Amino acid sequence: MHKNYLKIAAFLGALSVAMGAFAAHGLKKVVAEKSVAVFQTGVQYQMYHVFALLATGILYQFFQNKFITNAGKFFILGIILFSGSLYVLTFSEVLHSTAFSWIVFVTPLGGVTFIIGWFLLFLGIRK
Repeated sequence: MHKNYLKIAAFLGALSVAMGAFAAHGLKKVVAEKSVAVFQTGVQYQMYHVFALLATGILYQFFQNKFITNAGKFFILGIILFSGSLYVLTFSEVLHSTAFSWIVFVTPLGGVTFIIGWFLLFLGIRK
């Protein structure tokens, strides 16, 4: 399992660099500065949790238990829910669409998912 987390972290890390570059160079030309900041928050939290996922993959070698395994799953889910929802919100503005306005309720779920991931990581190391 740890090798899969390392591979996923590498992919998501590359994706966050690409998304950050897109925000810095292309996005600010088409949306308001506030939306760029929302997008960059998604990129920032994605990268933070890429490092958490890398650590999880490495720590799995030393602490092979369900808490560590589940921590990685929650970090991935958190990236999808938290960062993904912020990306969708920003792209909705690019498209001048309100079809995804409901997604603002997903962002806090992603935040809670990150917190659960960190708590599970703590339990996995503690055990």
